[in-house]
Amino acid sequence: MQVAIVKYNAGNVFSVINAVKRLGIEPILTDDAELLAKADRVIFPGQGEASHAMNYLREHGLDKVICGLRQPVLGICIGQQLLCRHSEEGDTDCLGIFPMDVKRFVPARREDKVPQMGWNSLSFPENEKLEIRNEKLEIDNSGIDLFKGVNEGDFVYFVHSYYVPLHEEYTIAQTNFTLDYSAAIHKDNFYATQFHPEKSGMVGARILQNFMEIEN
Repeated sequence: MQVAIVKYNAGNVFSVINAVKRLGIEPILTDDAELLAKADRVIFPGQGEASHAMNYLREHGLDKVICGLRQPVLGICIGQQLLCRHSEEGDTDCLGIFPMDVKRFVPARREDKVPQMGWNSLSFPENEKLEIRNEKLEIDNSGIDLFKGVNEGDFVYFVHSYYVPLHEEYTIAQTNFTLDYSAAIHKDNFYATQFHPEKSGMVGARILQNFMEIEN
């Protein structure tokens, strides 16, 4: 399997490379449109500032490349946010794959420190699409596949100041920091997590493995 990781102006890319290697896969880090299009899986990770990241993507034509991908794509952290329509960070128009707007946390209490940094538990929206989980799952090619073997209440690692609100159609996992928000979203071949699976221990490793096994 060929896994391509999008090379752009963002940090924390090499921890994702190492996490994929631990799955026994040697990924490529590239900004080459042809290599990205030919890859079996594409990961769009990173930490950074939304407007600077989008400027880099547009200057290098990567915005059109990412929007045109047809294989499974996984956005991580700012990668999730950039897949959305707009971000309050720098008043930035993003890629628009998800019709959702990224908001900045407004702490409700003094003890709520922004950025959020640490471990939060996952919960899953209760609707017909998501009611069957874990090893009993028999539905193919759905966002629920990303969380096979992951249990309600499992913890994953977050570092961020901005969040994607809940959406009844696209949110596939949620968590809470000052309010409930999307921990993961899914639309068509695009999957995204606000948390860092590459820093989330065995739970994160399972999620990355699930992504590799999603049918194209």
